[in-house]
Amino acid sequence: MHAVDQLDLDVEDGEFFSMLGPSGSGKTTVLRLIAGFERPTSGRILLGDDDVTDLPPHLRNVNTVFQDYAIFPHMDVITNVEYGLRVKKVDRKLRRQRAEDALASVRLEGYGGRKPHQLSGGQRQRVALARALVNWPKVLLLDEPLGALDLKLRREMQLELKLIQREVGITFVFVTHDQEEALSMSDRVAVFNEGRVEQVATPVELYERPASSFVAGFVGTSNRIGGDAAVAVLGVAGEYAVRPEKLHLAGPGSPHDSDEIAAPGTVREVVYLGPSTHTIVELDAGPRLTVSRPNTGASAHDALEASGARVDVVWNRGSQISLSGPHDDNQEKP
Repeated sequence: MHAVDQLDLDVEDGEFFSMLGPSGSGKTTVLRLIAGFERPTSGRILLGDDDVTDLPPHLRNVNTVFQDYAIFPHMDVITNVEYGLRVKKVDRKLRRQRAEDALASVRLEGYGGRKPHQLSGGQRQRVALARALVNWPKVLLLDEPLGALDLKLRREMQLELKLIQREVGITFVFVTHDQEEALSMSDRVAVFNEGRVEQVATPVELYERPASSFVAGFVGTSNRIGGDAAVAVLGVAGEYAVRPEKLHLAGPGSPHDSDEIAAPGTVREVVYLGPSTHTIVELDAGPRLTVSRPNTGASAHDALEASGARVDVVWNRGSQISLSGPHDDNQEKP
């Protein structure tokens, strides 16, 4: 089995490109290949027009930011940021100026004299970012750099990273297993599965038009309908997916438009999630579907009382995604 199998990726200059996938899917291996920490058994790695396949890491114009930051605890912030330039024997005055500029680019002006233990987790992450940016790399590689942060800080840093990337204009190649992180930050995303890329697309395309059953299941939550249930509910054979927010509930036998599907079933569980409520409905045709709706007014209280009720799950036929063949936005209605 190959760690990465027949990979062919093009990353545009200046884009925020994410590699998304479960553990062991090959995304970190690709990052290490770009950085030069691993050697490919075949193929080439190009940085612009330059073939860097056989170059060691220190001769490639890339820098890497890791999850653990690797900041030197005995050095203050400005010395940490200067470190790479000092190794390259850059003049002291010039490296101090470049380090201060790098700290300014990550919004840490005035923090140069502090020690790492005096910083928050988000600030330490930005110091690691400044230390990478100070070398003016052509590509910045980020290996799950937000993984050690708590949820609230991670979401804040997602926005920060994207803003920083836009301001500095450097190509970011970002590795994550967090689908929300990839969707919120990226210009394009490559979804990895067992060493292969399942799909490369913008976040909107990835979510709205997944190219495979794996992508539909891994990126966001999907309701899948296939086999006999597809024939019974949709009137056509094949495998289909519908996102929970595309569905709504109606009373049994309620009228619906001709371009809508209405599938009868029974509410089995209601899950309150704060901003939204998930209602799990077991269809008479077999599968269980999750229906998501925002909690506005008294709707959450009403939903929590619905367990055991008979309902119709309704959705527009155009919102269902075919997973068994080429996508067709004008699917023929049965």
